[in-house]
Amino acid sequence: MRSVEEVQTTLQIAKLNPDELYPVTQCLSFRENVSSGDFCLMELDETLCKYVETGKSLVIRGDKNEHAVLCSADETYELKIADTSNLLLFIPNGRTLDNFSEDLSGHKIIHSQVYGFSNCYWELRKCRPKLKKLKKLLLENQYEGHCIKEEHSSAKYTTSDLLQQIQASEEELLNQLQVLHACEINGYWSILELNYEMKLLSHITQLIDAESWSFCKVPLRICLQELGTLEPQEMIEHCLNCYGDRYIDADGDIFFALNEDKVCRAIAESLLQNAIKFNLSEFQEVWRQSVPEGMKTQMDQLKGLALIDHTSKPEAISLLKVEDLPEDTQERFNCLFGIREKWSEADIVPYIQDLCSEKQTGALLTKHARSSIQNGTKVYNSRRLMTT
Repeated sequence: MRSVEEVQTTLQIAKLNPDELYPVTQCLSFRENVSSGDFCLMELDETLCKYVETGKSLVIRGDKNEHAVLCSADETYELKIADTSNLLLFIPNGRTLDNFSEDLSGHKIIHSQVYGFSNCYWELRKCRPKLKKLKKLLLENQYEGHCIKEEHSSAKYTTSDLLQQIQASEEELLNQLQVLHACEINGYWSILELNYEMKLLSHITQLIDAESWSFCKVPLRICLQELGTLEPQEMIEHCLNCYGDRYIDADGDIFFALNEDKVCRAIAESLLQNAIKFNLSEFQEVWRQSVPEGMKTQMDQLKGLALIDHTSKPEAISLLKVEDLPEDTQERFNCLFGIREKWSEADIVPYIQDLCSEKQTGALLTKHARSSIQNGTKVYNSRRLMTT
C-alpha cells in the first residue's frame, strides 16, 4: 500500500506539479492469481445498459458450429471481438472523479484491486435473427389432422426447446412461428401439412359460401359449431387466425375478416408445390377458378413465392419461396444468380427485401450485383464468376 509521501515522490520523479492535479490518488493492485481469462468485457449501448439495469437478462445463443449471438427479449445482436491497444482493467470498486461527493481538500489515497484485465472486448451489432433452422425443426413433425404417426412423436419442441436451438429473441421467434402458421398443440409447436391446411381453409370458405356471409364478417362461434364435427375446433380457429384478422363487434361476438391476398397466395402455393414448371397462362386460369368466388387473383400476391420465366415459350411459372433461400446475404445472391443469370429489379427485389429495409434494396444490389441494360430494361447479374 502506498503512502501519501510515496505518491508525492512518484509525482516529483515524473515531473508533475501536484497543484495541477486533483488531490485524489487511486492506487491499483492486482489480487492474487489474476488472469486475463477470468472475465469477458462487453460494450453495451445506452438502450441495453438500461435493459440490464432493470434486472432483465441477455442470453448468448448458438451451437458449436454457429457464430454466437446475443439476445434480449426482442432483439438479436451479433458478437464480435474488438482488440484495443490499451490494457483494459476490471476494477469493481474503482471510482472516478464524479463519484466523489465529499470535500476534496487535502490529499487522499484510495486503494483499489484489479480483478481482471484484457486487451479485447465484445462488441455488439444489431443483426437479423437466424430463423431458417426453425422451419426445418418443425417439419420433423407436421400435423396432418386427427391421426399423428407415433414414430414422429419424439420430434417435438416447446417454446423453451426452440429458444435453445434458434438464434433469435423470444419475440422474434414467436413472430416467425406466426409467419410459418405454426400452432401449439399440447404445449408443442407444429406446422400444419399444406394439404391439411388447405383442407381447413376449404371447409371455411365453403361454409362462407353456403351461408352467404361476407368475407369481412365471418363469425367464429358458428364456424366452430358447424365445422367442429369435421375437424378439431382448435384447428378451425387456428386457420381463421392465419388467414383472417380477428375483431370483436359491438355485441362482444368474435368475427374474422378474411385476407384476400393471403388466401389467394396459399391456394397458388398448393397448385405450384408439385409442379417443376407450370404454363403461366394455364396456371393463371386454374388459380382464378380455384380461389373462392368473390376473391380476385393478382400476380402481386405471388411476390417472394413464385418466379416467372419470361424467356421461355410459352412463359412459365415455378415455385420459389423466399424463406427457402439462404439467410446470409452473399450466399443469397449466389443462390439467386445460380438459379437465373440475369434478373430484372422487379423479379429480384422480393427475394432480397427481407435482408434490408425497403429503401436499402438499391444499395444492396449495387454492392452485390452488376447492372446492365438488356432490351431496354435494366438487369442485374453477379459480380462474381458463377460456376456450374
